[in-house]
Amino acid sequence: MQTPSLQHAARAAFIARWVCGSVAATGLAGAAAQTRPATESPLLRCELRYVSTTMQVEARPVADPYTVAAQDVGTRFRFKAVVLGTPERVDSVSLYAYDMAVANAPVLIHEVVHRPPFPPGTAIPALTGWNHVYSSRLGRELVYGCALGTEAAR
Repeated sequence: MQTPSLQHAARAAFIARWVCGSVAATGLAGAAAQTRPATESPLLRCELRYVSTTMQVEARPVADPYTVAAQDVGTRFRFKAVVLGTPERVDSVSLYAYDMAVANAPVLIHEVVHRPPFPPGTAIPALTGWNHVYSSRLGRELVYGCALGTEAAR
């Protein structure tokens, strides 16, 4: 029979593997042995449409979401995509849209957080579907969709 501390450690390791995947649960030695090649690093690709303009935004995993800058979309909106995690794993994907044509801009008008398990597929908009975000001034529309894939699937 295992001691309570061994039972707790075994249960914690099982839960860590189940929640975070095997790379996170195996510790540093396991992570080093299972490090992905750079071409397999996670990459979030988003397509943004505003008026008659279409633009692409890419985001790679970061440890600190506050280091990610928002992208201007015309003069009306800003869009920010944050992939929180490491090159081995994605913990969450956060997407933000800001209205820039109002008093006290930027004003957050849309926020969504996606957590694992992520839907399969690397074609835009596999992760998010098409989202329609509207400015409070004149009802201008920003449409975006994102997919989570790898550098190789670019």
